[in-house]
Amino acid sequence: MPNQTRDAGRSARWRALVFLAAAELLSMSLWFSASAVVPALRVEWHLSDAMASWLTVAVQLGFVTGTLFSSLLNLPDIISTRHLFAVSAFAGALANVTLGLYAHGAESAIVLRFLTGMFLAGVYPPGLKIMATWFRERRGMALGVLVGALTLGKASPYLVNAVGSANWRYNVLLISLLAVLGGIIVLFFVDDGPYALPAARFDWKQAARVFSNRGVRLANLGYLGHMWELYGMWTWIPVMIRASLEQRGDQPALAEVGSFVVIGCGALGCVVAGLLADRIGRTIVTSWAMGLSGTCCLVIGFLFGAHPLFLLLIAAIWGASVVADSAQFSSCVTELGDPRYVGTALTIQMCLGFLLTTISIELVPHFVKLVTWRYAFMILAPGPFLGVIAMLRLRGLPEAVKIAQGRR
Repeated sequence: MPNQTRDAGRSARWRALVFLAAAELLSMSLWFSASAVVPALRVEWHLSDAMASWLTVAVQLGFVTGTLFSSLLNLPDIISTRHLFAVSAFAGALANVTLGLYAHGAESAIVLRFLTGMFLAGVYPPGLKIMATWFRERRGMALGVLVGALTLGKASPYLVNAVGSANWRYNVLLISLLAVLGGIIVLFFVDDGPYALPAARFDWKQAARVFSNRGVRLANLGYLGHMWELYGMWTWIPVMIRASLEQRGDQPALAEVGSFVVIGCGALGCVVAGLLADRIGRTIVTSWAMGLSGTCCLVIGFLFGAHPLFLLLIAAIWGASVVADSAQFSSCVTELGDPRYVGTALTIQMCLGFLLTTISIELVPHFVKLVTWRYAFMILAPGPFLGVIAMLRLRGLPEAVKIAQGRR
């Protein structure tokens, strides 16, 4: 009987991982639904570079607003996480549907993208919290799979744009339908796991207490370095690939498929990093990932205008490494922070990280104008290299024994 119970428990947690990963993939496809159709919007709406940039920055600011509100009210810890996820996915899909049906200019689109990002704050952090309730051992792998799934979800609009309708509105509506399916999956097929704690009581001081925990503070500093690079890369590498291929006279569809592959490679990177982190340590894996991605920041520009095979190969390595460490920062927070307020700690971490991304996203196009694509991405390199320093410092702390069952 004990063996049967154990087997049933294993089956339940793997089922939860599959369903939750699918829900994250589908729901987070909303993130770049407008960015993927920017070429069509430039023609139809006469978008400037600044307005095109704001279609992504608005999502980041909306997410920051949503996570700030959620963390101050302890929402992921005091109400049903499943219901928060589902309602947020439905609301995000509604905002995206409105964009697809009624937006006829950048101003209204930016407002709707802000709302989409705000609602996605109720999808990403709660999803990580649910997954943490199912896995104590192999948590790095589980969260790696989850972040890999949402990475693939964020890449999916580029694939939809490449193989879908020539009318961008239909593509945006299709992405909205995917998000609705994601909310339905969580609502009806996902439950909290055996490591879930009872709902916590509201405590407004918890948001500030996150910063008093030395281990969590260093994990957050590593995360900030990672985030400085991540969304600057995700936002602008498709634009760089399009420009490079256009200069060579290659097919535009190749740029869209290439962008999907480059960003989507992050899904594989997340899973591999999660498996390694559970075996050899989170601080080591995050440091290697940031070292590799930081190096890619420095060299990718020299391949602008080169043969697409070489450009896409290095870009794919960058795409795999730039997000590979993401889940491990979250894993560190769940292992080092107060277990009663894990949802709040994760939400604060993301709030700060996504706020920082608004700066790096805005800087890249300015550097393109100043120094061309050849050197523009170098502005992102300090983030991961500073992140390495933070994680190696965390590795030396006594409390680091709590990470990955002592594997640091």
